[in-house]
Amino acid sequence: MAEITAALVMELRAKSGVGMMDCKKALQETDGDINAAIDWLRAKGLSKAAKKADRVAAEGLVAVAARPEGKGEVASAIEFNAETDFVARNELFQNAAKAFALQGLDHDSLEALHGAKLESGATVQDEVTQLIATVGENMQLRRAARLSVSEGVVSTYVHNAVSPGVGRIGVLVALEGEGDQAALRELGRKIAMHVAATAPLSLNTDDLDPAAIEKEREVLTEKAKEEGRPENMIAKIVDGQIAKFQKDVVLTKQPFVMNPDVTIEQLVANTAKELGSSNLHLAGFVRLALGEGVEKVEGPDFASEVASMMGGQ
Repeated sequence: MAEITAALVMELRAKSGVGMMDCKKALQETDGDINAAIDWLRAKGLSKAAKKADRVAAEGLVAVAARPEGKGEVASAIEFNAETDFVARNELFQNAAKAFALQGLDHDSLEALHGAKLESGATVQDEVTQLIATVGENMQLRRAARLSVSEGVVSTYVHNAVSPGVGRIGVLVALEGEGDQAALRELGRKIAMHVAATAPLSLNTDDLDPAAIEKEREVLTEKAKEEGRPENMIAKIVDGQIAKFQKDVVLTKQPFVMNPDVTIEQLVANTAKELGSSNLHLAGFVRLALGEGVEKVEGPDFASEVASMMGGQ
């Protein structure tokens, strides 16, 4: 059996928000497998880790940029990390994030973006290295995404903006098809605000990762058993919960936050009808939230709590 160390318990505690002894028990039950332990805690009704696991804090900024291209548009979003929020508030850091987002308009992969040339002649990676030397903190251009449409708009939205185009959550929404661009951009911005709030996992039901559905089904089945549901009813109960899960995480099926009487899919269709557009559709979205999946070391009080608990082994 794997050794259940204090560090392992701390990691599970940070991801799940569950008490120390329950984390220790979950790790013992799953032979030290963090992901399995999270599922075990959820099945026991002790954790909402699936909703928290990607919200571990890290500092820095998300930046967005957009520009017209013929009848369409292209937009990009990047995540640029630093060690402290103090550095993220620095104008030098913010300007670098904006410059990287602009370069993202012409580069469709993170690797290509790292090698992109800035106006100074330096590459993006060279600029990151120079900033590290200047500011004295570790930094990383961690993620980049790009969307484009040949006709229509790619709307952008930044939540918790610290200056124009940079903040803690950046969203791109691509609407492809004919129609008044100002009206399409406003629709795209509203949907982008919705995406920032709801964090959907996929655009359409068919795009949802089958592995994510199967994992959710396994957890829900185990939870139903723990709750003592009749064995012959569990499959039907879980099917209903899976349908709700899909509605919750698929963008086109979600109720629009500004008007829950219509789904995002209906909102686009209604707007297309108003604009007289026969081919308008939601082509894609990107949501980058600062620090998703980045571990952050807890303070000394938390470590002391774990050390004390582990002493009881």
